[in-house]
Amino acid sequence: MENTQTITENTNFHRHQQVVTKSDGCDFPFDDCDYQSGFANSFESEAIPGALPAGQNSPLVCPYGLYAEQISGSSFTSPRKLNQRSWLYRIKPSVTHEPFMPRVPSHGKIVSEFDKTNSCTTPTQLRWKPVDIPDSPTDFVDGFYTVCGAGSSFLRHGYAIHMYTANKSMDNCAFCNADGDFLIVPQQGRLWITTECGKLQVSPGEIVVLPQGFRFAVDLPDGPSRGYVAEIFGTHFQLPDLGPIGANGLAASRDFLVPKAWFEECSCPGYTIIQKFGGELFTAKQDFSPFNVVAWHGNYVPYKYDLKKFCPYNTVLIDHSDPSINTVLTAPTDKPGVALLDFVIFPPRWLVAEHTFRPPYYHRNCMSEFMGLIYGAYEAKADGFLPGGASLHSCMTPHGPDTKTYETTIGRGNDAVPYKITDTMAFMFESCLIPRICLWAVESPFVDRDYYQCWIGLKSHFSHGADPKSNGI
Repeated sequence: MENTQTITENTNFHRHQQVVTKSDGCDFPFDDCDYQSGFANSFESEAIPGALPAGQNSPLVCPYGLYAEQISGSSFTSPRKLNQRSWLYRIKPSVTHEPFMPRVPSHGKIVSEFDKTNSCTTPTQLRWKPVDIPDSPTDFVDGFYTVCGAGSSFLRHGYAIHMYTANKSMDNCAFCNADGDFLIVPQQGRLWITTECGKLQVSPGEIVVLPQGFRFAVDLPDGPSRGYVAEIFGTHFQLPDLGPIGANGLAASRDFLVPKAWFEECSCPGYTIIQKFGGELFTAKQDFSPFNVVAWHGNYVPYKYDLKKFCPYNTVLIDHSDPSINTVLTAPTDKPGVALLDFVIFPPRWLVAEHTFRPPYYHRNCMSEFMGLIYGAYEAKADGFLPGGASLHSCMTPHGPDTKTYETTIGRGNDAVPYKITDTMAFMFESCLIPRICLWAVESPFVDRDYYQCWIGLKSHFSHGADPKSNGI
């Protein structure tokens, strides 16, 4: 079936050739996975020409007998520049389901309200080794678990950081997060994500944002998969202001990709909607696919981004730039310059600074930092920080390069030539809120109990009688 779409700006389209057949017999053609491009644009897309109503959102009878349904990501009266909503034109409305019931068995490892009953605090630096992917059949929902977070989805302020491990596709079910927006960072294995707005293929090295309230299903074309998820409550991600950088650089609006309308009409007896609500999972049955949206328009929509397209900025003479220079997306607070959650990356780039310690400096921060590694090695940790692993440095806890990195760097002296960091992609979720850590994360067998040892070997290079220009080396 031919797809057509229009877009108000940045009309670039991208194609991926992939095909998968779902177990319920519905076609799942990733062979025609086109995207629209742009960030926070007003988009429109229709899988059948003429499916979008002309001149109004909710006519008495929609084209082809479709139902009009709005999904709002902001209050109705939010300022226009902040207002987010989309209109979906679907074969059956999403309300057509049985009552929600608590999911059985319960999940037990998802948290959306952090307090002393479900989490603890520690100022100690923490690091986790990569978690094994389970042997038993586990889909995205069952393999999803919370590591840490702060605040409350009920109070519409805060965040949660999760991880997932999975080895099977979601079967005859879809997931819906009523608590907040998901930013998913795959580390191993591609994700084929079907949403109500269309299909997205997301590979390691790419990210996807699934806004609050959208129903989606995750298929695993490569089998075993693992990754990270940041969730924000009560706000949405936006591009950071560029300030003195000017009009260009960092993540470009044109490189964010939005799906085209795609729908399935097949009968799906016993189809299950899994809703995350207040950190608990509920299920409701229906007899049709939720991905029955024939056309849609609006600015509230899932999207993906390829991190390799990030345009980094860096020092060209002396000193090491603050990590904020590598911010891809930010979820701001009411206080200017203070983020509920920043998504920051450490991509391949040239290091050219003269007379400078080029790796990240030793640091204590009023923000808290959760780091992950997608592939390669991180420049500040020569050993122990592995792809699929993670670390947490909370508010005002000191951190920085390990002993080996420090000694290697100063050993090069001031004659170090420019060199390029290659084949790596690390990232950081950074927040002004102090995280509480889930008990299963603290007690996990994958906690690196010897993490502190990476700094114990740092020795004093101080020599009172030395020439100060020698740096004590």
